[in-house]
Amino acid sequence: MGTFINRGNAGFQSFRNSEFVDKSMLISVVNRTLFTEFRFTCVSRCRRFGKSMAAKMLAAYYDRSCDSRELFSDLEIANHPSFEKNLNKYPVIYLDMTHYVTGSKKNVVSKIEKDLKADIIDAYPDVALKKNDDLMTVLYRIATSNGEKFIFIIDEWDAICREFPSDSPEIVQYMDWLRKMFKSLPSVDVFAGVYMTGILPIKKYNTQSALNNFIEYSVIDPRRMAGLFGFTKDEVKRLSEKFGMEFGELEKWYDGYCIGNEPSMFNPYSVMQALDSGWCTDYWGKTAAYDAIVPYITMNFEGLKDDIISMLSGGRCRVNPAGFENDLSVVHSKDDALTVLIHLGYLSYDRSKGECFIPNREVAIEMENAVKRTDWSVVRSLQASESLLKDTLAGKEDAVAKGIDMAHDENTSILSYNDENSLACVLCIAYYSARDYYTIHREFPSGKGYADLVMIPKKGVDSPAMVIELKCDSSPDAAIDQIKSRNYSSKVSEYAGDILLVGINYDKKTKTHSCRIERV
Repeated sequence: MGTFINRGNAGFQSFRNSEFVDKSMLISVVNRTLFTEFRFTCVSRCRRFGKSMAAKMLAAYYDRSCDSRELFSDLEIANHPSFEKNLNKYPVIYLDMTHYVTGSKKNVVSKIEKDLKADIIDAYPDVALKKNDDLMTVLYRIATSNGEKFIFIIDEWDAICREFPSDSPEIVQYMDWLRKMFKSLPSVDVFAGVYMTGILPIKKYNTQSALNNFIEYSVIDPRRMAGLFGFTKDEVKRLSEKFGMEFGELEKWYDGYCIGNEPSMFNPYSVMQALDSGWCTDYWGKTAAYDAIVPYITMNFEGLKDDIISMLSGGRCRVNPAGFENDLSVVHSKDDALTVLIHLGYLSYDRSKGECFIPNREVAIEMENAVKRTDWSVVRSLQASESLLKDTLAGKEDAVAKGIDMAHDENTSILSYNDENSLACVLCIAYYSARDYYTIHREFPSGKGYADLVMIPKKGVDSPAMVIELKCDSSPDAAIDQIKSRNYSSKVSEYAGDILLVGINYDKKTKTHSCRIERV
């Protein structure tokens, strides 16, 4: 076994030795492309979403230097018609690009060529090679001399692109090397299949992919791989039962990713960490510094700050990801900045509606931490939200009105503030800390209509539910009367005992709020 070629199946064996969720049908998708014009595949997804597991699984399946039958015998792929045809049938080249972005970062492409050539030449001592042959020529001579074709797998293909500025010589050399390897005419004669995985799709030049012969699967457009990009709801339900954890908690913390036609995908890394430790918290965020996203949320694009604050309050925002060049250092617009956050996993993308949003509690914590690193006025509202919640529960109407006044004054940039929807957005920020104790719903269907804001206590929280109705240029008493006349509290009573009815009115002329609180 070599360092880069025919490495065996030990990498995937370690995953099988752990708690394993079967994503082996990825193999059937790749099998379908072998020896076709679609043999070049690039799959991009967020960090810690199973990229390396998938790459090592493919390597273990195709690698002819080992016997992987037992590793796959109990997985779904074992029953697929293509399983036997391709099991352990190919010489596999496996390259992890993160190896080349640590230590010295000079002459990266030359190092890759040198390392791969040396390992491959050692594996084929009987093939006549010339001293000055480059890597592609070496592979071509091997393929034409003995008729065999390679599987080439690159894990974290974009590690170099993320490490260097887009106009650096290293990036140019790397992209040229990839084109030479996988877009030149000899590549069809050399490779049975190529699989690359990373966080970003392939970089664009002049709106076209640098390697436009690759079929790309991403969180923006996962094609038929959508169900393989994370854990599905059914998979997490089975895990929660096995480990004796409450599914609702796992759902609240780690669900919410909308990928292609899959409306409910979980962060696999965080789910497994929670199952192992026995409780839910922010695991994924601890694997990267949240400071890394601050430059993207604070870029000087009109409307970007407003969108971030709106999503932090539970809203959704329109986004067009089509123009992004798939380069973290080339961000030209608000859409580009939001698209970066989608690829990094900080936002979810609903393709059917063209909207992005914060997917779950775990990511909301990271976004909140990032916002607190800015000089935005909303930071004070977030910090004051705990006091506002306490004042509301204590029935301190004047203190609640003043707290909402402050939140309004500090966040008017995100609002026209002339209707209840705008007021609801500010209230979600003002009551931000309530998310730790309540499940918050906007436009909650209840009674004879929709309550503006409803807070239902989470399991184990000994506090009343809240129904909040918002008015402009009216009165808080009118808001309370609407809650009662439309019987908004009837639906909420299914979830809790005591209920606080909270009526809030905004006076456009005086730009102040008034509040009425009643317990039922």
